[in-house]
Amino acid sequence: MNKRVVITGLGVVSPIAIGVAQFWKAALEGRSGITAFRGFDGLPLDAYRSRVAGQVLDFNPAAYLDPTQAERLDRYAQFGLVASKEAVADAGLQMDREPPHRVGVIVGAGMGAMTMGERELTKLYLERRPNRVPPNFIPTITLNSASGLIALAHGAKGPNYAISTACSSSAHAIGQALTTIRAGQADVVIVVGADASITPLVFAGFCSLRALSTRYNDDPARASRPFDRARDGFVMGEGAGALILESLPHARKRRARIYAEVAGYAATSEAYHMVIPREDGVEMATTMALALKDAAIPASQVDYVNAHATSTVRGDEVEIRGLRRVLKTRANKVLVNATKSLIGHTLGAAGSIAAVATTMAIESGQVHPTINYEDPDPECWLPGIAAKTQERRIKVALVNAFGFGSNNASLVLKQYN
Repeated sequence: MNKRVVITGLGVVSPIAIGVAQFWKAALEGRSGITAFRGFDGLPLDAYRSRVAGQVLDFNPAAYLDPTQAERLDRYAQFGLVASKEAVADAGLQMDREPPHRVGVIVGAGMGAMTMGERELTKLYLERRPNRVPPNFIPTITLNSASGLIALAHGAKGPNYAISTACSSSAHAIGQALTTIRAGQADVVIVVGADASITPLVFAGFCSLRALSTRYNDDPARASRPFDRARDGFVMGEGAGALILESLPHARKRRARIYAEVAGYAATSEAYHMVIPREDGVEMATTMALALKDAAIPASQVDYVNAHATSTVRGDEVEIRGLRRVLKTRANKVLVNATKSLIGHTLGAAGSIAAVATTMAIESGQVHPTINYEDPDPECWLPGIAAKTQERRIKVALVNAFGFGSNNASLVLKQYN
C-alpha cells in the first residue's frame, strides 16, 4: 500500500506579498499584483507590445539571505531560497534532528537563471572580454542551481533534482515528491517552484508569440482576467512557492502540523502542439481523471478546482471543457478559481503557488476570488467561478497545470483526516 503523504509547511514569494500569511490575506481581498511594467535599462518600453507584469516589487534579497551570497545568485534562485526557508520554518523541520539522506529537494523551474544568463551574454558581446565572465556563472545558470542551493542551505542530502516542463514544472515537482516518498526514497521532500523570467529576451519572446495581454497596458490591474469575455492573453509574473511534503508516519512522529494530504498525481503529454492545447479538452480531462484514479477518489467528490486558467482565449475554454468532461454534472457544483488573475502567470512557479493557495483554501474553508471576472465568457462559464471570496468546507481539490511542450499535470489535494 502506498504511503500517505502530507503537507506540513508552506512558503511563498509573489507579486501580491512575500510570506504565506500576507499572501493569503491579499488573495482573499482580491488584491491585484499586476502593475505597469518598469522596463529594462537601455531598451525603449514602447518596443514591447505588452507593458504590464506581475512583478515582485522592491524585493531586497539581503533582507532574507546572507547579503554576500545573495548578490551572487540569480533572481529565481533568490526567490526559491526565500520561499524554502519560510516553508522549512513553517513546518518546524529541524534538520539537525533528521537523517540528512532522508530529506530531498525537488525544484520546478520553467526558464531558470535567465536574469544572469541574459546579462552576462550581453556584457560578453558588448565588452568582448570572455576572461571577465564570473567564475560562478556556469553553476549559477544551470536549471538545478536552485535545488543545489536549497539543499546546501538546509543540509538536505536526499534525492536532489530539477524538473523543467514549462508552465507545469512545479506541479510535476510536487508529483515527483509524492512519488519519491511513496517509494520510500525519502521521508521529507522540500518542493519549490521558482521563476524570474521578466527579462528583455524572454519578455520579447512572449510578445512575439502574441501570448501576452496588450489591451490593458493603461490599466494594468485589469489585464489578467481568466474566464472573462474580454481576456486577451496572459500576464507575465514571477515568484516562488514552496511546500514541505512528508510521509504521514514521519509527520506524526514529530507531531507536525498537517495542512492537507497530497492524495494523487498524474502527468501526461497531449502530443498535439508545442503551444496550443487540443481544442476538445479530452487530454486535460484524461490527466485529471488519472490523478483522481491515483488518489482513489471519484470525480463526484471534488469540491474545488484551482484552474490553470492563464487568461488566454483558447486555454481557458479548453480547460473548462476538460472539467466538464471529467466532472460531468459535478462541474456545476464545484468551486473554481484562478490564482493567476491575482499574480499573473509565474511560469515554472505557477503550480507550486497554486498548490499553496489550494492548501490554504482547504485549511481555511475559503476560496479566493477570480478578479476581473466581469463579463463571463459563455464558452468557459461554470456556476462556481466568482469574482468574490467563496466559503465552503473543501474535502477534495484539484490543482491543474498545463505547459508548453504539450504536457499536462494534475494534483489531488484533500483534507487531512
